[in-house]
Amino acid sequence: MNTQTNPAARLAALLLSVMLCSCSLLGGSKDASTIYAPDPRVEGDPSWPNVSWQLSTTRPTSPRMMDSLRIAVSPKPGELQVYKDASWARTPTEMIEDGVLRALEDSGKIPAVARQGSGIGADYRLVMDLRDFEADYAGAAVPSAVIEVNVKLLHSHDQTVVGSQTFRHAQPATGTDVTLVADAFTQALGATTHDIAGWILTTGQAHEMKHPSEKH
Repeated sequence: MNTQTNPAARLAALLLSVMLCSCSLLGGSKDASTIYAPDPRVEGDPSWPNVSWQLSTTRPTSPRMMDSLRIAVSPKPGELQVYKDASWARTPTEMIEDGVLRALEDSGKIPAVARQGSGIGADYRLVMDLRDFEADYAGAAVPSAVIEVNVKLLHSHDQTVVGSQTFRHAQPATGTDVTLVADAFTQALGATTHDIAGWILTTGQAHEMKHPSEKH
């Protein structure tokens, strides 16, 4: 076919030329980012009390920089970076809230637990503040997955604070590769949500035992 006399052919040839030039100028396609989704399965402790009250949760508060899909790493004190070509499937606050909810549900120790606004008549409300969720070298050769959460349990009837505690876990990674760091976060997340779930049940039940006549 003669492209000199065929407008459609000339247009196709021009588009092909532009595409080839673009590929050359851009240096080819970029590598795809790897997405990590920590999803620990938390086993309840048989010593946790069986409760008859219900709980609602709210999304944890967190500094904007920390509650990101980018995976934060602190190579030295006071310096915060992110891993290249790697991200979380969910934000850290989503992972914390989802983990606590599932740990309580799977424990079989509480009749109902749900996010605030779901419509359940919650007797207690959980408020959380995510303070740390980063890979921290802290002077070591390999980083640790560090998670720190402050939790408060509120009695829905009068909004009094039944209890407050800070949970912190630092799980050393087995290497510096981001995949190994993500594995460490899975372990740290499991330990954190396990401890928070147990604390909620124990603290709420202790309040119930001391105030049996209070109406919810």
